[in-house]
Amino acid sequence: MKDISVIILTYNEEKHIERCVKSLKPFVKDIFIVDSYSTDRTLEIAESLGAKIYQNKWVNYATQFQWALDNCPIKTKWVMRMDADEYIEPELAEEIRRTIDKLPANIKGIYLKRKVYFQGKWIRWGGFYPHILLRIWQYGYGKIEQRWMDEHIILSEGDTILIEKGNIVDDNKNNITWWIDKHNKYATREMLDLMNIKYKFFKNDNFLLKMKDPQAKKKRYIKEKFYSKLPLGLRPTLYFLYRYFFKLGFLDGWQGFIFHFMQGYWYRLLVDVKCWEFEKKLKEHNGDIEGLLKDEYGIKF
Repeated sequence: MKDISVIILTYNEEKHIERCVKSLKPFVKDIFIVDSYSTDRTLEIAESLGAKIYQNKWVNYATQFQWALDNCPIKTKWVMRMDADEYIEPELAEEIRRTIDKLPANIKGIYLKRKVYFQGKWIRWGGFYPHILLRIWQYGYGKIEQRWMDEHIILSEGDTILIEKGNIVDDNKNNITWWIDKHNKYATREMLDLMNIKYKFFKNDNFLLKMKDPQAKKKRYIKEKFYSKLPLGLRPTLYFLYRYFFKLGFLDGWQGFIFHFMQGYWYRLLVDVKCWEFEKKLKEHNGDIEGLLKDEYGIKF
């Protein structure tokens, strides 16, 4: 029996949405598209494939996804989180379908493995595979962290399992200019989270550190307790060297070099430049964080 609803957040995803939705069809009951007012054919394509369409103004990923959980008429026992540029391998689809109805009552969440493609190349090294994520959970037992970046699903109770067979595949078909623009926006969001560790202007969820989530919990702990304390500029350099040499990222070839350099160094350095700029502008605002966030980033408390 199909007893899973999927939530997909979209904005101008006509290149990806058909692939994503079709990969979900074999094992899900309802597909909810929560769109941020796309101007391309995203909604037309999704609706033609049977997806249910909702729209809401974008603030950030966490706010939008929580809106979806609160407003979509979910009637299934399980909920799943997917990105529009992802798809499910047939092996994973079959394993979810076979497993979901046989789980004991104490299991409230399901971890899946994700692999990333960049410019047609599977990024296997550099500590990038497998990326283990909580993507399926019992409705009513999960919420999304309210953070500007790196938000995870948090369970209120229960145990979890990992499905070993098959993967979620992250394979974005947009060009490198789009990728750079996206990561520029990501860098602003990550800068806000890093600055918030220091200044505490937002209330961030920290429930992940209390969960039994070895991979995500470890990464969050290292980021907040160690990485965030290192000097600007040094930390992206060390991270890239660790990832590319110690974690064998060089084995991913030419596309891998571009990916590990851009995502592991350039992006992290951009975050640091934005942190430096934030500190500089905060002085110009005489320490008025609320005024700075409103004037420079359009964020109102």
